[in-house]
Amino acid sequence: MTENSEPTASLAEPDTSLTELTASFAELYGRAPEGIWAAPGRVNLIGEYTDFNDGFVMPLALPHTARAAVARRTDGELRLHSTDVPGGVVRLRIDELAPHQGHGWAAYPAGVVWALREAGHPVTGADIQLTSTVPTGAGLSSSAALEVVTALALNELFGLGLSAPELAVLGQRAENAFVGVPCGVMDQMASACCTEGHALHLDTRDLTRRQVPFDLAASGLRLLVVDTQVKHALGDGAYAERRAGCEAGAAALGVRTLREVPYDGLGAALDTLAMADVDESVVRYVRHVVSDNQRVEQVIALLDAGDVRAVGPVLDAGHASLRDDLRVSCPELDLVVSAAGEAGALGARMTGGGFGGSAIVLVAEEQADTVSKSVLEAFASAGHATPRIFPAVPSAGARRLSRVPSSG
Repeated sequence: MTENSEPTASLAEPDTSLTELTASFAELYGRAPEGIWAAPGRVNLIGEYTDFNDGFVMPLALPHTARAAVARRTDGELRLHSTDVPGGVVRLRIDELAPHQGHGWAAYPAGVVWALREAGHPVTGADIQLTSTVPTGAGLSSSAALEVVTALALNELFGLGLSAPELAVLGQRAENAFVGVPCGVMDQMASACCTEGHALHLDTRDLTRRQVPFDLAASGLRLLVVDTQVKHALGDGAYAERRAGCEAGAAALGVRTLREVPYDGLGAALDTLAMADVDESVVRYVRHVVSDNQRVEQVIALLDAGDVRAVGPVLDAGHASLRDDLRVSCPELDLVVSAAGEAGALGARMTGGGFGGSAIVLVAEEQADTVSKSVLEAFASAGHATPRIFPAVPSAGARRLSRVPSSG
């Protein structure tokens, strides 16, 4: 896997959004911001629950972003406001920041400030105004987008000199240690490092990465995101339980992480676990992680060969594993996959942490409307809320949008 250059600002935000955010910041804080930054949400094409097992993942950035207007402070105060959340400015003292203190949505950017200072970086305070088009609770990494956009802005404003992967790792630390969600590094790496027109093949063991061309239109295909509108919360313990189960499986197999179990050794590993009398759930988790690492490799080989359509069955297999072995799906996600398949989709699977959120559907361009309609009708017939359906367009990672924003 080769190292690639950092993302560039190739995806422009509408000027009106920059003007509005600048004006909103000025009205709120009584001065102009020093810049505006953006960081995207993501969908994961394949490789789920593999990142905290040192495995492979393959996310792509969405056009949907968290945007931050930011200016430095020197008095140790952190002021945070979101246009998307009711309530006033959250005021915090940076020398009093500590893990697990709550703060709601503000914990994500505050956690980044805490993580930067814990790492010895001289952040002395900031005024931050945030707004986001990344759907929350949809498994599209809205929290990682908040973390990465905050980290990028502070990195530039305070001249910290950190690379995009280093910012991603700090964002993960904020979510793990400050917020209390034991996520892997995929979401933050996708937000920080993806490039337009590519999927990111990431080895989470050493963070080496390869930008893989992912031109769906050239193959006459479209990747749809179906947001089921079922909200998920990864802090509720189910995610942590699966991570603990994976760690128990690795310990029983005598390896540091499940990445060290090769796919051709899966059968022997499962036999070892059976003899070790571990919990049945641990066996299922191990089977999923090892096989999903293999599915990432399958998808890479197919994309390198130009056979994008053949990715569809791999997505189906990934969903079956998430549903049956990891057991993180839900009726709405399963309905997306079944309804899309019956309507002629090439393949589909849930994406993200599960228990709600979103699914992705790979479909021929000419079938996109038919498949979307079938999913909507299936949800209506089942009495579910109407899902939101939109195309996943591989987009740019985190970048600065405006150095000297217009004031109107």
